[in-house]
Amino acid sequence: MRWALVKVCLAVTAMVVIAFAVPLGLVIREMASDRAFSDAERQAGTIAPTLSITTDREELTRAVLSTEPGDRGHLAVHVPAPEEAADGTGGEALDIGTRRATPEDVETVRKAGRASITEVTGGFALLQPIALSTGEIAVVEVFVPEGEVSNGVATAWLMLAGVGVALIVGSVAVADRLGVRMVQPAQRLAGAAQDLGEGRLGTRVPEEGPTELRSAAAAFNSMADQVVQLLANERELAADLSHRLRTPLTVLRLNAASLGEGPAAEQTRAAVQQLEHEVDTIIRTAREQRPQTQGGQPEAGCDASEVIRERMGFWSALAEDEGREVRLAGVDRTVRTPVARTELAAALDALLGNVFRHTPEGTAFAVDVHHSGDAVIVLVSDAGPGIDDPEAALARGASGRTGAGGSVGSTGLGLDIVRRVAESTGGDLRIGRSVLGGTEVRIWIGLHGNRPERGRRGHGRRVGRRIGWRGRKEARTTTGPGAQH
Repeated sequence: MRWALVKVCLAVTAMVVIAFAVPLGLVIREMASDRAFSDAERQAGTIAPTLSITTDREELTRAVLSTEPGDRGHLAVHVPAPEEAADGTGGEALDIGTRRATPEDVETVRKAGRASITEVTGGFALLQPIALSTGEIAVVEVFVPEGEVSNGVATAWLMLAGVGVALIVGSVAVADRLGVRMVQPAQRLAGAAQDLGEGRLGTRVPEEGPTELRSAAAAFNSMADQVVQLLANERELAADLSHRLRTPLTVLRLNAASLGEGPAAEQTRAAVQQLEHEVDTIIRTAREQRPQTQGGQPEAGCDASEVIRERMGFWSALAEDEGREVRLAGVDRTVRTPVARTELAAALDALLGNVFRHTPEGTAFAVDVHHSGDAVIVLVSDAGPGIDDPEAALARGASGRTGAGGSVGSTGLGLDIVRRVAESTGGDLRIGRSVLGGTEVRIWIGLHGNRPERGRRGHGRRVGRRIGWRGRKEARTTTGPGAQH
């Protein structure tokens, strides 16, 4: 926009300068020519008094040489021969000075009785007729060099060009300043919109610049305030909905307490306690979470290996009850990720919950972790019936497996939770066929906030496949359900 305004101003100013400078330059040239020939007429008039008194050659020669053009050889006098006297005697024609005009031009001026300008070698010749006392017409010739006709024209044209260039440069500078005044608020508005789209909800735009841009900035700030308010309302709603679960959980806890002693009763009470803890975590997170602002600090992240070991410890107890063979690999080292601990735990619980919910009891599953340098790859594999349409499952965010042997009733939020966790780091989520025969869900978590290149994602996928294959070999040697590596 800025450069477009500068270009328009440049074009308009150049057209105006050309429209005025070209005619003015032509007028200056005509004025210089008129000045030169006016001087020539004045110089020709200086010899007229002498011609009116005498036509003697010597007198005329002295008179011609006494003038400035005559001294330079630029003045000539052409006197015709007098008429023949009664006694049969007559005079001869006089040509004093250097002749440059042709005899025909001189004769034409003598007969017409009007001054004339004719082009000669090296310039122009002014032919001025002067009446003699004898009634004859003499012609005075003044030579005007080409340089005198155009004297000062080049300098004037250079001055006009300089003025035109100065006008163009000045107009471009003014247009640039005006463009900056218009473009900078627009750029700030565009940058703020990008920041808001990236989640920096504290972004606001100064209401500066032209009236239209000030109105746009005010509308943007109002929209950002409404987004923050809507998110706050959403968090409060999530907290309120989670709080409603406390009443049925209390009843469930009381019923579990009356079950007496035994492994099943202890597991039920532990599950209820864990469920109460998760509900409390949801409420605290919804109430305490704040929008990310420009001055806020990002979350510290967590150790992915530690979180995966903890959640696998929780799910292994249920896997043992259902006779599921479990394998865990790649969590023997610390792997820092930019994902919050609660978010990574929620994502892993969503995937493992899908395994238990949508595969028959006794179906084996595995969790493999691989650190590729710029990303962490988490593979959750099972030996179940698989997903008929992985692309559709990702497109709609459905965590259920209806039509693939699974149960109906999924909320469709499981894969969405996992996908948001991966994409928040620049990674992605993919579904494929596992080496165990069922479904493999691959989570690619970026460590630097940049989405990995396509080729490197493929590399990570191949590595994950190799880990899964190695896991299958290890699973064959597992002696009982719930074993971990």
